[in-house]
Amino acid sequence: MKKFNIFITIMVLSLAFILSACGTTKTSGSEEKSNEIKTLRVVTDAAYAPFEYMDKGKIVGFDVDFLNAVAKEAGYKVNIEHVGWDPLFVELKGKTADLGISAITINDKRKQTYDFSNPYFLSTNMILVPEGSTIKSADDLKDKVVAVQNGTTGQEVVEKILGTNSPNVKKFENNNLAIMELKDGGAKAVVADNTVVEAYAKNNPNDKLVTIADTKNFSNEFYGLMFPKGSKLKADFDKSIAKVIDNGTYTKLYKQWFKVNPDVKTLKTQQ
Repeated sequence: MKKFNIFITIMVLSLAFILSACGTTKTSGSEEKSNEIKTLRVVTDAAYAPFEYMDKGKIVGFDVDFLNAVAKEAGYKVNIEHVGWDPLFVELKGKTADLGISAITINDKRKQTYDFSNPYFLSTNMILVPEGSTIKSADDLKDKVVAVQNGTTGQEVVEKILGTNSPNVKKFENNNLAIMELKDGGAKAVVADNTVVEAYAKNNPNDKLVTIADTKNFSNEFYGLMFPKGSKLKADFDKSIAKVIDNGTYTKLYKQWFKVNPDVKTLKTQQ
């Protein structure tokens, strides 16, 4: 009887050990699955320094560093691909990409087709002209040839002044080409985001180009991450953008790329 009890005890302990091992394996598998990090496909137009541009075959810029910080906070990895400005919108509309980042201004027209994150950047359009130009404000553009990047808010504000079908509005695939047109004498001015034209003028002093601000005709704009309509990623990225702004990472990156402090207070009012 004693031997039988010992045998039963051994059997019970063995069974408990097996069940315990099975339970441990299941938990481990569940934890492993939950720790998998999803990689998102991100599309951009890498011809918009200092936000995103090619450097030795690699996409770099403020937007790139910012997105990497936000994605890490949200628990994602990102694979950023240069597809161009117009294709970027096509990809997101067709839901062949998870999100887009390319200094994209949030506006009501775009909101009809895409979803946007909370704003992460405050911007305004600015005029780029040669030194000694008679152009001093947007009002002086009325009878001038102006180069812009096609499909941007820079194009929109210029067309409000010159007319939608005006032959004086020269549209280019990117701002680099628009600036080349200015340098070659094919245009009297370029209108684009302030950080882009300011960076160009500063980094290319031999071109002798200057920037002109016009708060009367150019209002503030906000950039956002752009998602396909109905994307479930928006909520995660909104939370992460707020965290990156609050923990100081945003200010650090902004100062690194633009050498000035960001207007965090205004950004927070948009969250």
